Amino acid sequence: MRRLGFIISVVAIGIAIGGYVFFNGERKPPIRYRTAAVERGEIVSVISATGTINPVVSVQVGAQVSGMIKSLHADFNSRVKAGDTVVVIDPEPFKARREQAASNLEMARSNVARSKADLAQRKRELDRVQSLLPQQFVSQNDVDVALTNFQSAEAQLRVTEAQVKQAEAALNAADLELKYTVIRSPVDGIVVARNVEVGQTVAASFATPDLFLIALDLTNMQVDTNVSESDIGGMTEGKEAVFTVDAYPGVSFAGTIKQVRLAPINIQNVVTYNVVVGVDNKDLRLKPGMTANVSIVVAQRDQVLKIPNAALRFMPPKTEGDRRGSDGQATKADGGRPIHTGREAGQSRTVWKQVESGDLVSLPVQTGISDGVTTEVLSGGLTEDDSVVVGIEQPFGERKSNELPPGFGNQRRPRSR
Repeated sequence: MRRLGFIISVVAIGIAIGGYVFFNGERKPPIRYRTAAVERGEIVSVISATGTINPVVSVQVGAQVSGMIKSLHADFNSRVKAGDTVVVIDPEPFKARREQAASNLEMARSNVARSKADLAQRKRELDRVQSLLPQQFVSQNDVDVALTNFQSAEAQLRVTEAQVKQAEAALNAADLELKYTVIRSPVDGIVVARNVEVGQTVAASFATPDLFLIALDLTNMQVDTNVSESDIGGMTEGKEAVFTVDAYPGVSFAGTIKQVRLAPINIQNVVTYNVVVGVDNKDLRLKPGMTANVSIVVAQRDQVLKIPNAALRFMPPKTEGDRRGSDGQATKADGGRPIHTGREAGQSRTVWKQVESGDLVSLPVQTGISDGVTTEVLSGGLTEDDSVVVGIEQPFGERKSNELPPGFGNQRRPRSR
C-alpha cells in the first residue's frame, strides 16, 4: 500500500506540472496586421533637385592690356550703363610707346622722301648715258651700271614705303593700347563682383584678367539645377517648378522650365543634366548665388485610387507549411500563414488584403505615378472601400533587441576599473 501511494503521488505531481506548462506556458500571440484604406484623390509626382540662382545674362569685364590700376569708377552693386568708365589703367607707359611709334613713322616717311630723290637722280643718270651711247661717248658697261642703280633705287623706294606702312600699323596699335587703358562697361547692368583694387597690377599676357562681373538684369533670374539621368525623362520645357531658399523660410517661389540642356555632367560616375528654371524677380528678393531647393511637377492625377507606399513594401512573415494556391492567392496548411508573392515585371505590383477569416490574400495591381507617400492604382481587384495591409502590429515590449530602433538596443557598459 505504501508503494502504491508513492506511485500515485508521483503521477499526480507530473499531471500538475504538465497542466501548468500546458495552460500557463509561453504562447505566441496571434498576429495583428495594420491596414490602411484605399482612397480616391489627387496625386502629384514631384522631382526634387538642388540648384543655384544666377542672372540670365552676366558679362565678365576684363583687361586687354597689362598695367597698374590707376582708378576705379564702379563698385559692388553699382548701376552702370554701356560706355561708362569702370576702370582706368595707368596710361603713362602706353603714351611713351605711342610717342615712340609716332617718331618711327616720321622717320619712315623721311626715308621715303630721300628714296624718291635718289630714284630721280638715278633716272637722270640713266637717261644721260642712254643718250650718249649712240655717239659712243660712253660704253655699254656705263649704261648697264646706270640701269642697275636706277632699279636699286626703285627697290629701295618700295622698302621705305613698306616701312611707312609698318610704322603706321605700330602707331595704330599704340593708339589702341592707349585706348584700352580706359575700360568701359559693355552693357547696362549692375556690378555683381569687383575683383581688383587701386594699385593692383593686372597681367594680360596669357589670359584676360576678370575685373568686374556685371549682371544685365536682376529682375529676371534663372535657377540652374542638376537633375539625375533617371529623372530627366520627365523634364520638358514649360513645366511648372516651385523652389525655396534659406533666406526666406516658408516662402515658395514659382518658375517654369526654360531649357533642358543636352550636355551631360559626369561627377564620380554620376550623370546629371542642367535644367534651367526661369523665375520673375521684380522685387529683387532673390540674390545671385543663392541655393534653391527645387521641386518640379512631373505628372498630376485627379480623383484616382491611391494606396500607401507601405502596402507595396509589405511582406508577410514566412512559416513552414505555407503554400501558394493555383489561383495566385496564398492558402494555409497546418495552421501556417501565407507567403509574399513578390513583385512582377513592369508596373505590376502585389498588395495584401486580410479577409474575414484572418488570412491574407494577394492582389496584383497595376501602379502609376507616386508622390513618395501614396501610389496610383491603375487596375486590379481593389475598390475605394477596401483596406490593404501595411504592416504588423507588435507590442514594444515584445520586440527583440535586434528589432528595436537604433539607439534603443541593449548595450554593454564598460567595466569600471
